[in-house]
Amino acid sequence: MIVYLKHHEIDREQWDNCIKDSPGGKPYGFSWYLDIMSPGWEALIDSDYDSVFPVPGFKKFGIKYVATPIFLQQLGAYSPDKSARKAINEFIGYLPDFYWLIDLCTAQRIDNDKFRVTLKANYELDLTTSYEKIRENFSRHCKRNIEKASKKKIEITEDVKPEVLIELFRKNAGGKIRGIKERDYQRLNALMDFCIRNKKGRILAVPASKRKILYGLFLVEIKGRKTMLFVVNTEESRQKRLGYYMVNELIRESAGTRTVLDFAGSSIPSIAAFMESFGSKNVPFYRNYRNMLPWPVRWFK
Repeated sequence: MIVYLKHHEIDREQWDNCIKDSPGGKPYGFSWYLDIMSPGWEALIDSDYDSVFPVPGFKKFGIKYVATPIFLQQLGAYSPDKSARKAINEFIGYLPDFYWLIDLCTAQRIDNDKFRVTLKANYELDLTTSYEKIRENFSRHCKRNIEKASKKKIEITEDVKPEVLIELFRKNAGGKIRGIKERDYQRLNALMDFCIRNKKGRILAVPASKRKILYGLFLVEIKGRKTMLFVVNTEESRQKRLGYYMVNELIRESAGTRTVLDFAGSSIPSIAAFMESFGSKNVPFYRNYRNMLPWPVRWFK
């Protein structure tokens, strides 16, 4: 039986056990991730947490809606034993009627005529085999850039505070990306702090000096998956091919383990090409959109 639970009614231990045991689990569905990036999130639960469906609900101008938060790529149905694709289409029928607007990215497609569904790209690299075997699938362009970067003396440090990485992003790309608000940066900072303190993630950076960095990334790490959630480039880091160098080092570090390197996807062709150049595969997800608002407020954002 599917039931709808408010935020305070959710059993965190049972919830996280379900997420952990579900095939292809990603960090986004864990309660600690949702608590930070989607405060007050709610949920649909089936058969005492045999399968679950997180609902990132928000409220604006008195209107309740469901939306995918910034820095949280995708959610969906989670189940250790049941088909997640079947589960999501069962769950969607139990969403409360007061959610008139839904704009949700999920791992599974919602098969419902009321939803407009758009396919989105996400790139993943299986690190099960040896580094040498994985490297065989690098493109020529990728190998050349790694070799070019490797000729320079590159230092990688983890001694970087989240606010330093975020500030570098703001200076280099923040103004070009629409929709990121101050609260989103604050939540990202809190997520980085939590992950570093609880050994669920790391910041890796290439320093320019004692106080500045040229390149950095925030890596979320759970069992079997490393997710490159937040990557910051500068003009100098691009010239020095530091992104190629860093990803190559991550692959070398985890090759031969039952780990997936998740590039977290991009709709920008040049970034998607960078991800593909390492031999990664597109594992798509879906943007599911439904707008049932009355006409005067139908273009609500």
